[in-house]
Amino acid sequence: MDPGPIGCATEGQKEKKSDPDRVTLKKEIGLLSACTIIIGNIIGSGIFISPKGVLEHSGSVGLALLVWLLGGCIAALGSLCYAELGVTIPKSGGDYSYVTEIFGGLMGFLLLWSAVLIMYPTTLAVIALTFSSYILQPVFPNCVPPYVATRMLSATCLLLLTWVNCFSVRMATRIQDIFTVGKLMALGLIIMVGLVQIYNGKYEALTPQVAFSMDRTPSVGQMALAFLQASFAFSGWNFLNYVTEEVVEPRRNLPRAIYISIPLVTFVYTLTNIAYFSSMSPVELLSSNAVAVTFGEKLLGMFSILMPISVALSTFGGINGYLFTSSRLCFSGAREGHLPSLLAMIHYKSRTPIPALLVCCAATIIILCIGETHNLINYVSFINYLSYGVTIAGLLYYRWKKPNLYRPIKVSLVVPVCYLLFWVLLLGFSLHSEPMVCGVGLVIMLTGVPVYFLGVHWKQKPKCIYSFIERVTLVGQRLCFVVFPQFDPIDVTTLSERTESSSRLSHLS
Repeated sequence: MDPGPIGCATEGQKEKKSDPDRVTLKKEIGLLSACTIIIGNIIGSGIFISPKGVLEHSGSVGLALLVWLLGGCIAALGSLCYAELGVTIPKSGGDYSYVTEIFGGLMGFLLLWSAVLIMYPTTLAVIALTFSSYILQPVFPNCVPPYVATRMLSATCLLLLTWVNCFSVRMATRIQDIFTVGKLMALGLIIMVGLVQIYNGKYEALTPQVAFSMDRTPSVGQMALAFLQASFAFSGWNFLNYVTEEVVEPRRNLPRAIYISIPLVTFVYTLTNIAYFSSMSPVELLSSNAVAVTFGEKLLGMFSILMPISVALSTFGGINGYLFTSSRLCFSGAREGHLPSLLAMIHYKSRTPIPALLVCCAATIIILCIGETHNLINYVSFINYLSYGVTIAGLLYYRWKKPNLYRPIKVSLVVPVCYLLFWVLLLGFSLHSEPMVCGVGLVIMLTGVPVYFLGVHWKQKPKCIYSFIERVTLVGQRLCFVVFPQFDPIDVTTLSERTESSSRLSHLS
């Protein structure tokens, strides 16, 4: 059949793109929602949990503030690298998609395995437990809230937000927008009260003589653990890369959102910690299980109840953001054939990845009943930093492997090299200081090797296994009303095509 003139083909393409009946992921994330996804995922429970861990390991107020400031700078370096990767490899899935594209299936699967098995369910569980603890704090003012009550409330919150994310992408992003503004207002209240304290002359703990005085000099390993605690509070800076395919004009809005969000969060975090230290002694902060609540009780009087409510709203938005983005990781993994195909399906009307969302919710509820928050943060932070380093090392390798590939954004080599130097030092000293924590993280990742070879690499499985998978997939489709998304060939530009065209351009120039 004659395809017709080029102009007519373009019109047909436009019509197809605008076809509302095509079942595919919707591009509904603009610049504002992109910023709120990054800010909302970073500002979850970390800023309300990690100050205690950072101060405990660093040993002084001054070093703790430096750790927070440098933590933001490191996150900024990493986000610049991810901006380049995000527009060069425009796939949803973040680290997993980039590592799979650059290093191959096994490396990508190991990141996916550790993320799905522990990293994101654990982070979601920690945020959900923080939410329930702050909600229940006014009900149990003189004691720790009951174990069962916190778990039940956390599970209820998770189920509610899973339903919202299954129902509508637009509703999920609106919740993210609203609660991100709310959590910035909560931190703004803490900062404002702290600045008033400083204005009134109550800043003894922040003077250089007091801020850097310490009973013991922290070891390099202890400082590395302080950075790991701070990195938990900054984790989420790369989460917009998990939903690249749902971002409007990703090559423009992805880097813009990163450039706006990371400096803003670093600024807010540093001022929040200054506010804490202006009003609380190091001893008070270390003895508090809910830093923001203790801060409110000391300074807000009858309005102190606003603090646990504000923190709970902040963590509620964090849970929503993590559910939204981590479910897209499962979706991307299934689409590459590394997870069951059911997880790559979306609802035929709402266009949401319902099976992936349900798996994320179920995994988090299981993790809720396992482990202690402080240790879980260390495990997650180590695996997080490991995956960040591998991904950014992949950027350098990809520059060497495909030098002519079109890159809308190309950061200076100094940026990934500086990040990797810090990464090597941090992980090395963490391994030396906490070999058990880091060893458990490595073991979790390596358990994915046999799973990969049995589940993915082994193609000649018995027919009964394939029949069982087909039946389970069919039942899942009928229960969730999901189908495979329909990808428009016009929307997909393969990496090889971009490489060839950029190679020709470089030869012509």
